[in-house]
Amino acid sequence: MTRGSPFDELERLLDKMNDARERAGGGLAVDVEDVDGEFVVTADLPGFAKDDIDVEVHERTLRVDARHEEETDADEDNYVRRERSKRSLSRSVTLPEEVDEAAATASFENGVLTVTLPKSHASEESTSVDIE
Repeated sequence: MTRGSPFDELERLLDKMNDARERAGGGLAVDVEDVDGEFVVTADLPGFAKDDIDVEVHERTLRVDARHEEETDADEDNYVRRERSKRSLSRSVTLPEEVDEAAATASFENGVLTVTLPKSHASEESTSVDIE
């Protein structure tokens, strides 16, 4: 029997909670692929702009935060129905292995965020990832 770290069990529990929240429609769904020595994380963020999104990586954890507030110059009294407004989504994903934070890249095209994280060793500080 292989004995894992208590932190591994905690990470599995948090992942299960995030998955349950996604199914309930309350969060940011992501796909994580292990491709040719790197992890590729994809998230759909329709309605967000590149400047609305922050991507941060530290050791095995990728964090994506997206915040958007609908701006309008129109008079509030003219609305019959107004459903578009301030939205925010956030997600932390624990990766199966350490990644090279400095070599991480991100792109955002047609409402889809793609973060590429080459596998590597641990780092002491979080690294912010610019979106191209």
